[in-house]
Parts: sequence; C-alpha cells; structure tokens
Amino acid sequence: MTKRVRSVVAVIALGGLSAAALAGCSSPSTGTTDGKVSIQIGDRPSADRPEDRAYFDKRVEAFEQSNPDIDLEPVETGYDASTFQALAAGGSLPTVMSVPLTEPAGLIKRGQAADLTDALQAEGLLDTLNPTVLALAENSEGRAFAIPTNAYSFGLVYNRALFSQAGLDPDSPPTTWDEVRAAAEKIHDATGAAGFSVLTTANTGGWQFTGMTYSFGGTVENEDGSEATFADAPSTKALQLVSDMRWKDGTMPENTLYDIPTQGQDFAAGKIGMIIGASDSYYNIVQNLKLPAEDFGIGGMPQAKADEGTLGGGTVQIVDPKASAEQQTAAVKWVKFFYLQRYLDEATAVDDAKASNEAGSVTGLPGLPVVNSDQYDTYFEWIKDSINVPSANFTPYLDASTSIPVVAEPVNNAQEVYGALDTVVQSVLTDQNADISSLLSTAQSDVQSRLGR
Repeated sequence: MTKRVRSVVAVIALGGLSAAALAGCSSPSTGTTDGKVSIQIGDRPSADRPEDRAYFDKRVEAFEQSNPDIDLEPVETGYDASTFQALAAGGSLPTVMSVPLTEPAGLIKRGQAADLTDALQAEGLLDTLNPTVLALAENSEGRAFAIPTNAYSFGLVYNRALFSQAGLDPDSPPTTWDEVRAAAEKIHDATGAAGFSVLTTANTGGWQFTGMTYSFGGTVENEDGSEATFADAPSTKALQLVSDMRWKDGTMPENTLYDIPTQGQDFAAGKIGMIIGASDSYYNIVQNLKLPAEDFGIGGMPQAKADEGTLGGGTVQIVDPKASAEQQTAAVKWVKFFYLQRYLDEATAVDDAKASNEAGSVTGLPGLPVVNSDQYDTYFEWIKDSINVPSANFTPYLDASTSIPVVAEPVNNAQEVYGALDTVVQSVLTDQNADISSLLSTAQSDVQSRLGR
C-alpha cells in the first residue's frame, strides 16, 4: 500500500478518526433518488488534512464510476466516544461509518446497527471474512451486524537470537504460561537478559494485564460493562505468575515502570527475551529501534489452558439500522471497495504492495487478518515479490490466531479499568509480599464505583 493509502486508511480504520462534523450530519434518507441508491459515508478526512481528504474523495469518485447506480454523500462524522451514543440514540449516524471493535455488542443489544448478514452473503463476503474476528460483530444466532476492516490481537513477541543462545527453538515459541516461565529462566541463565517483561504505566499495564486475564479464562467486565469482574481466580492466577517470575525466578527486569517506548528500547537492545504485543510491534522494534529483522519473532498469546482467549481490538463498519436493503447493499459494496479490495483483487494487491515497497515502507507485514486464512494466504501469494519482512517469523502467531478466541477490550471506561490495574501490577512487581487478592478486590471496588458514570 502506498504511504498515502496507508495513511488515510490507518487514520480511518485504527480509531484515530476525524473529529465529527456534527452539525453537517443529518439522518440519511432510506429512499432512492433518480433511480439511484443514495447513502452517507462517514469518516471523510477533515479539511485540515488536504492530502488524505483528496485521496478519500478520489476513491469516492472511482467507486461511483464503477457503481453508477449508487450515489455517495461523504461526511466527516467519525467515531468520538463522547458523542457517539447520542448520535446513535438520536438516529443521526451516517449510513455507514467506522467504530471500534468494542462497540458492536452494545449496538446489537440496543438495536442500533443493521443486520448485514444477507448483504454480506450477496456480496460474497460472509464466508470470506475471518470468522474469529467476525464473531465479535455477531449476535447469539450468528447474524453479522458489522464488517471488520482492521484487527489486532496480543501475541508473544520474542527475540529469536536470545532464544537460540538459550538453546530454545526460535520457530517454536511457548504456547502456555508454564512454557513462558521455563523459557524465561533459560534465557536469563544463558544470556543474562530478563526472560520476560510486562508494561506497567500509562494504562498500558492494565491493558496488557487484561489480555493476560483473558488468557487465563477470565474477564475484567461483564458483557454490558455494568460490573467489574477481575477479583477472581483467573486474574489472581495471572498476577501470581507475574509475582513468581519477578520474585521467585528473578527473570523479570529490575525496571518496574515500563511504557511501550521504554520497553521497546530494552527489547530491541537485547535486554528482554519476551514481551506481550501485537504483530505491528515490528514497526517500532525493527523499523524504528533497529532490532535486526531476522531476530523478531511472534507467537500466539500464551494460554493457561487450550484456547482460552486473547485481547483483540480494531475497527468495524456499521450500517444505520434504518437503512433500506438497497442501502445496506450499497454500504457493503463501499466497505468492500475502500477497505477490503486489496485482499480480494490481485491487481489492487500487487499495485499497492509495489508502491509501498518502492517507497521504502514495511510491506507485507502479517497480522490478525480480517479475511479468512485461505484468502489471506492468497493475498500474500499475490504480493510475494514485494514483501520485505521475514514472513516465516510470524507463522507461529498466524497459526495460533486460527484457534485462540479474540476477546474485545472492556466496553465501559476501559482506560479507567486499565489505570486501576496499572497500580495493581506495579504493586506486585515492587512488593514481594503484596496481597494479590486484596489488591484486586480494592481495584475492582474502585472501578465499580466508576462504571455507572
């Protein structure tokens, strides 16, 4: 993908959405005009980003040329947590727009998103999308109410060179937490590096710890976000593991105040063997911090038992529940064209990959796919001549992603949950006599008092 394509799609798809131009957004019509289907499409870049806006508008023009029976009305309305629910409740959302992967469950429950199953089936997308990710946008009957367009999930990022030095197989990273603990000891004993590290500050500690709780079979909130749920056995076991590796094994760093940049620096410098991260950690660790590309490895999120879960996030496209069947189909066509075409069309894939490679950008970086594994493999076969990353190093992660369930982030006040859990993780790393049950109970009570806000 070219820098321009990647820039505008990343801003739209990864949650850094343009500020809502609320006054200019009215509820879309459910009819047709001049025999054409008319829909509003959200997420048009604002005027202060002229290059992104121009690219978006060119794609709109190209879509309308290819679909002369559809009129698109671009609007700047993008996801804003502070205004989204008011817009949804008031029926003022555009026909189609981006929202975080945390939103579909609540939208489905409140009847604020259209059932897109039939439109996806008609467009050949229902069976093409990744079922693991699509499940987060489905109701209990397996009906799909959103279209995933970008996704990530936690895995185990590791230094392949340190693995080799410790006598570990760099092609077979740990898949359970017991194996992580054993590998951390081998790395520390053989190289002097810390075997494993966790984040602890700026809400990132709680974010990662939530992922660990999921991997032990737990949750941090109930489904609708009305109750905090982490003062229980799964979170306790996860925190006990951290405590044991810090104080009994001595395989964690002395530094207990890591954020993403500082942890990345130490990992890239060979001071840490394993961390929790997504595949896009490659950009910072390899491209920016200069870890040799061949030393970057990633496996699936370690599990306490088989296939408990991993934290995932991303972006989906939702459609206004008032949209007609024709508008739903038009919206799905637009999403397919703008967000998914490179996975579905060889010429688009090849052109984007060539342009990205020629621009010196990371090209062909594997991640949690929004399309199924067969289509993803086909996509990588199309662009193989332009790939400039060590694809085989991502195989353990991709293999694991087909079986480990992806669990969305907390739906209610996630950042406050993460902040409270930051403190808990820090306490365990700084006090070998920390009372884990008491820490979790106190934090849960604190979080519970905020969930009703």
